[in-house]
Amino acid sequence: MLKRGVAMLWSVSALLAGNVLQQAIDGAAPGSLLELPAGDYHGNIVIRKPLILDGKNQKARIIGEGKGTVVTIRSDYVTLKNLTILHSGSEHERVDAAVSIKKAKHVTVDRCRIDDCLFGIDMEQVSRSQITRNWIRSKPFSLGLRGDAIRLWYSNDNNISANRITHSRDMVVWYSHGNTIADNFGEYSRYSLHFMYAGRNFVTRNTYEHNSVGIFFMYSQDSIATKNVIKSSIGTTGLGIGLKDCSNFTLRDNTMIYCARGLYIDRSPFQPDQRNRIEHNRILYNSVGINFHSLSIANDIVGNVFKGNIDDVYDDDQVHIHSVQNHWEGNYWDSYEGFDRNGDGIGDTPFHLYYYADRMWMFDPNVKFFYASPVISIMNFLAKLAPLSQPLELLEDPKPVMSETQLEKGKV
Repeated sequence: MLKRGVAMLWSVSALLAGNVLQQAIDGAAPGSLLELPAGDYHGNIVIRKPLILDGKNQKARIIGEGKGTVVTIRSDYVTLKNLTILHSGSEHERVDAAVSIKKAKHVTVDRCRIDDCLFGIDMEQVSRSQITRNWIRSKPFSLGLRGDAIRLWYSNDNNISANRITHSRDMVVWYSHGNTIADNFGEYSRYSLHFMYAGRNFVTRNTYEHNSVGIFFMYSQDSIATKNVIKSSIGTTGLGIGLKDCSNFTLRDNTMIYCARGLYIDRSPFQPDQRNRIEHNRILYNSVGINFHSLSIANDIVGNVFKGNIDDVYDDDQVHIHSVQNHWEGNYWDSYEGFDRNGDGIGDTPFHLYYYADRMWMFDPNVKFFYASPVISIMNFLAKLAPLSQPLELLEDPKPVMSETQLEKGKV
């Protein structure tokens, strides 16, 4: 059972005069609860024993020295909660952070406010820990020079939930498996969530807005992303969800809206004997709904809503079209022009998507000035009416759904 430490009642001036907080930590018995009254406390501090540090409604502020890491944790069973943590160093090579956790398990960081820190929470070889309900912002640097809000490195079976991240660089999950990433909000960063060589992770109910990239999975497998909302990932690198060399993935019930590219698929699935399942997602009002790059086949793309995109599907391989080699079935396409005479909710004829005149901008970037313009629309119409050559087929959906409402209610 945890022991309750003596509440610390030193004055603010005394606390700033020397690092009495570190003295209190060093003098506390393992498992103690240290409650910090409102005030400013001198960092940097190191915790090497099981301990609870409670800041009481974030009014206790631990202020770093402007170099190094503000709070370093090197023990199991440490809890930080209700603290404000400020003013780390600015050196990337040292990973200067608000909180550094290394070679530990059962660590909790809850309801902390982190600001003016290069990296937010750095986790290296950490397992079975809880990072929840924190507010995190990096230093006021340019996007590429900020640190990562939360960084998992060889860290497994952790819960990263209900955090709010703003004006950071990335949140990264590298070489880390079995983690749950849920109910987080991220804005005005580069990669809201970036996986590398990571497997069996569960990503759900996150909302990411106004970032360069929403969620990007690279060299990973056996993960599920469901019920996430990615909005307004724009610019030349903008995309909602990306898969690169990823196998045995499930993307289900996600919404990608107002992005440059809603979904980006690059050489996925990577393993030749595996498939990816992309089902019941809403791909809405993007410049490109799904962008295929390189050899990307064997994806099951089923029951999705494609609505309001300038281009629903784009394959950037100028020699071979691979998008047609995926399995498309039961999707709703707002550009489908068929009928449903028997009223079963399925179009009587397959939905085919071809490249017409709009393919020209791929060969000459200057043509993109006219992208989605009346001129291109008229050329497309004439090509469909009286084609001079066989257009390139991007996909065939043999059972297009007539109504997105029916699809969402599971009636077809």
